[in-house]
Amino acid sequence: MIAKDVALDLYRRMVRIRIFEEKTAEVWHQGLISGEVHLYVGQEAVSAGVCAHLRAEDPVEADHRGHGPLLAKGVDMKRMMAELLGRKTGLCQGKGGHMHLFDRSLRFGSGGIIGGALPLALGSALANKMRRQNLVSVVFFGDGAANQGAFHESLNLAAVWKLPVLFVCHDNRWAVSVPKSYSTAVPWNAQRSAAYGMPGEVVDGMDAVAVYNAAKPLIERARRGEGPSLLEATCYRFRGHFETDNMAYLPPGELEEWKAKDPIPKLARQIVEQGWGSNQDLERIKAEIQSEVAKAAEFAESSPWPEPELASKHVFV
Repeated sequence: MIAKDVALDLYRRMVRIRIFEEKTAEVWHQGLISGEVHLYVGQEAVSAGVCAHLRAEDPVEADHRGHGPLLAKGVDMKRMMAELLGRKTGLCQGKGGHMHLFDRSLRFGSGGIIGGALPLALGSALANKMRRQNLVSVVFFGDGAANQGAFHESLNLAAVWKLPVLFVCHDNRWAVSVPKSYSTAVPWNAQRSAAYGMPGEVVDGMDAVAVYNAAKPLIERARRGEGPSLLEATCYRFRGHFETDNMAYLPPGELEEWKAKDPIPKLARQIVEQGWGSNQDLERIKAEIQSEVAKAAEFAESSPWPEPELASKHVFV
């Protein structure tokens, strides 16, 4: 059981991600975003449930599908959308784009290298520990990344040094078009945590309340200086790995089966049943966020392109 304000906060975070990502798909199909985009639709409960426990100063690292964690942490949508469109007003002045989002105010970073975010999270965690800042580093990655060497190296070192890290695996069953059963020797990546002497848990990643409750003790444990943990959230992406992915590899009916578990209407029903809000209240929340996202898109589309000379700035030589 959770409190009313927590339930409404989780709902708002998830709707924020869903509406922003749907708008991102729309502007991508209009040709306003260069390259591909890897959208987070369907997986909202994972980052909402975890980020609800984080402070603004808690560092977060993510992979190529990093929109969800950044939106759940409270990014300025105008600057984020401007970054996706490559505009000067973006988070990285338009030079990072969709897969390389960075927000210093939220201590958030993401990158396109599979598994590359894992060791970066250890760096911030080590700094936090040495400075005695009582902060927790969180890293989000997919089940495909759990078969990279960086995953095992990062878990091992985090455990040896008792670093304040929470490893969050989005187990969405597919690494692009490869099913987990073809690539992973164990049923759950959380089982692998035992080899490194840390707790590992599997949670229903289509249930924001379940994720919230599972993440709470693991984050508190890290804040107490008791070391890292691994949380594996079973979830599903409702769109292709990228927007030109037609998902032809999916077994018949699998997508529909998982869409029936959509975490947003699931939490909405809980809120109404508990008497914490009416359907009209939830529609008002959606309308507010739709307006915010529309303004973000307008801001981005009307923003200037970065000057060519910016390409050589902020480069380490």
